[in-house]
Amino acid sequence: MSQDNSQHTPMMQQYLKIKAEFADTLLFYRMGDFYELFYNDAKRAAQLLDITLTARGQSGGAPIPMAGIPYHSADNYIAKLVRAGVSVAIAEQIGDPATSKGPVERKVVRVITPGTLTDEAFLDERSDNLLVALCSQQQRHGLAVLELSSGRFSVLEVDGEEALLAEIERLRPAELLLNEDQLLPANLNERQGARTLAPWHFESDTALRLLTTQLKTRDLRGFGCEQMSVAIRAAGALLHYAQDTQRNSLPHIRSLQVEQPDDAIIIDPASRRNLEIDINQKGDTQHTLAWIMDKTATAMGSRLLKRWLNRPLRDHNLLRQRQGLIAQLQEQYATEELHSSLKQVGDVERILSRVALGSARPRDLARLRDALSVVPAIRSQLQRLDSTLASNLLERAVEFPHWVERLSQAIIDNPPVVIRDGGVIAEGYDAELDELRGLSENAGDYLVKLEEQEKARTGLSTLKVGYNRVHGYYIEISKAQADHAPVEYIRRQTLKNAERFITPELKTFEDKALSARSRALTREKMLYDDIVQALADELVELQVCAAALAELDVLSNLAERADTLRFVQPQLTDDAVLDIEQGRHPVVENLITDPFVANDTRLDGRTNMQIITGPNMGGKSTYMRQVALIVLLAHIGSYVPAQRCELGPIDRIFTRMGSSDDVAGGRSTFMVEMTETANILHNATAQSLVLMDEVGRGTSTFDGLSLAWASAAHLAQSINAFTLFATHYFEMTALPEQFSNVVNVHLKATEHDERIIFLHAVEQGPASQSYGLQVAQLAGVPAKVIQAAKTQLQQLEQGNHQPLSGARPGSSAASAAVAGTSGSGSKSAQPAPQPLQNDLFATQPSALEERLAEVNPDDLSPRQALELLYELKQLQ
Repeated sequence: MSQDNSQHTPMMQQYLKIKAEFADTLLFYRMGDFYELFYNDAKRAAQLLDITLTARGQSGGAPIPMAGIPYHSADNYIAKLVRAGVSVAIAEQIGDPATSKGPVERKVVRVITPGTLTDEAFLDERSDNLLVALCSQQQRHGLAVLELSSGRFSVLEVDGEEALLAEIERLRPAELLLNEDQLLPANLNERQGARTLAPWHFESDTALRLLTTQLKTRDLRGFGCEQMSVAIRAAGALLHYAQDTQRNSLPHIRSLQVEQPDDAIIIDPASRRNLEIDINQKGDTQHTLAWIMDKTATAMGSRLLKRWLNRPLRDHNLLRQRQGLIAQLQEQYATEELHSSLKQVGDVERILSRVALGSARPRDLARLRDALSVVPAIRSQLQRLDSTLASNLLERAVEFPHWVERLSQAIIDNPPVVIRDGGVIAEGYDAELDELRGLSENAGDYLVKLEEQEKARTGLSTLKVGYNRVHGYYIEISKAQADHAPVEYIRRQTLKNAERFITPELKTFEDKALSARSRALTREKMLYDDIVQALADELVELQVCAAALAELDVLSNLAERADTLRFVQPQLTDDAVLDIEQGRHPVVENLITDPFVANDTRLDGRTNMQIITGPNMGGKSTYMRQVALIVLLAHIGSYVPAQRCELGPIDRIFTRMGSSDDVAGGRSTFMVEMTETANILHNATAQSLVLMDEVGRGTSTFDGLSLAWASAAHLAQSINAFTLFATHYFEMTALPEQFSNVVNVHLKATEHDERIIFLHAVEQGPASQSYGLQVAQLAGVPAKVIQAAKTQLQQLEQGNHQPLSGARPGSSAASAAVAGTSGSGSKSAQPAPQPLQNDLFATQPSALEERLAEVNPDDLSPRQALELLYELKQLQ
């Protein structure tokens, strides 16, 4: 593009001036019925949208690359761009073409970015779409979070990189705003949707002024965040960005919520991925906890449920209130009726945000009318419940009868998608609009009646009423009868065989009829805007009602799930206990056709670690995960898949399961494993739930065993966390001999006709064998290889190979790890005898090695030494 804009046409000069302000954004430039893109924007859009790249003549002496899309179908194209992480600026014509000298004035009316979406066409209705800003000061990190489509605005602060990454993984922002001057973890800058802003966006005084102006307060004390300096700076940057992109003051953002890390159970990124809360390992939503638990009636209820699942709470009083309401809904068999009523509510939360932004469409208002119409029925159902939470919901879910009446009168039953072509406002709502529509739609009938009326009044048989585009409406009389025309007829046109006249009445009708349609559209748009503005004036009360309906939807859904899936109410206690009787995995149970094998789990102050052994595919991972998911469900107030459940305080859930590498980060599978293990050992507490599976398998046998032993010993002795530790190192089953708070359990399996049968039942004590060859056979390893492995195994078992154990002289690392432990739960500072586990990686001594072992060099003559050398050469 030429830098000298004077070489370009006036139209392109206007385009280039606007584009200069949005260099990194695709500019949709309105020209008539199309949005056009030029130069590099056109080339990029043509590639991303698979549209034709053309040229628009020349400007500045060179052809202009151009691509365009029809404005009426722009939403589909914009949605595709936004899903690809591309931002779009919309430049509309704001000038009047009839009065403009030169190009019609245009300006950007909105910038659509991945984190600032509000239109239905761009959003997944059952998932949050978050804009997040991050500001850091040393190891203190402040986060501001906004879902523009609902107006939810919150801040929080965390300490340390691990906690920061955990929150980012929980929030999964569509767009992340970063300070370009701050050094942050590389994976944040590389996230899709990450955008850097200049440091002045995060300036403290500016942030405070923006926030108090937005929230209409003198300070932030009422929100409890006045001391959260880095979070306030992040919130200021986020608010400025949102206002700038939307070209709007964002009137639906009226409050600021503060999230305290200690209010919720902390789940680190790796643990969140392992538990598959709402995203599975493949990156989609199927076969996740949310997939099983989400049968909500509304999209806003679905989003709230996922927020609850991703941020389980520690407040037992609030959780008991939720349990109490669920119990009442079950007792009164109210879930089906409530679900039916809530299905009619729709997504009021997002509708109200579009009302506030002035972008609400006719069908939004129709859905809002239908939603408010059903609130009285929902309130009636709530009034039958007797609980603190039911009373709270009843207080917030107020009725709006005046809006039900007004919207019913104003909006037709099934309005069109947009107001642009009219036909939205119902007949009878506005007399002037009805008259204009009547003139526009019934002009033909009026002219027929006028012709009949004038013929009867004048007695002129040749009189007729007509219309043409040049002269408009007229009364035509033949030449023979023209002299008898009434005096009030005004001659308009003389033809060869007739005269044409106009009357004051017909002139008035003409003035009205010719402009009736455009005036009707203008009037209808004005009435529509008045309704939207009046709704915006009551936005806070409507938002409170919407939030209450969403919460009721989630609780009703949890009651239905408890009935359908046979869940029970967990008992929450202040004692250090995790006692699950006949627990089940909520997802696996609903995916398999065979009956699910339920298992007990008992951990408390005296026994807080299980060493879990058993074959691969025996169910260790399922058993461990089900415990974590039961704990998680209990801490959103849900019932849980078990016969009985008692839970004490839990502050964190950690999982170290599965194997994966980080190629982009230059980390091997074992390095990732050790990083996750280190995070657990540094941050777990006595109130944490820790799941560890196959620690140490990514390195040599002795190193891996040593690390697994030392990690388990540290958790048992120094941390005392509730721990499920699965392993194939049989040596680990000696830990209960060292620590009284550790027990062995195993997943039962048996053999039949040399094939393994998994029983999936958890029993006390260590497993008797690993069934590795049998599992390999199930996996399809060739029979020849299986037979060779059996032969090798027999040789190893019959040989003089030493076992791998903490007491083995050659395993100094393992011995040191065990010998160095003492304190709580320790029975002995010396390692106990441990079960045999032959090292499959060890080899038998070669013939060369055996021959060398027989030789004493001091006994050899020079000739014998030379002969021995030849002999050894042959054995090589």
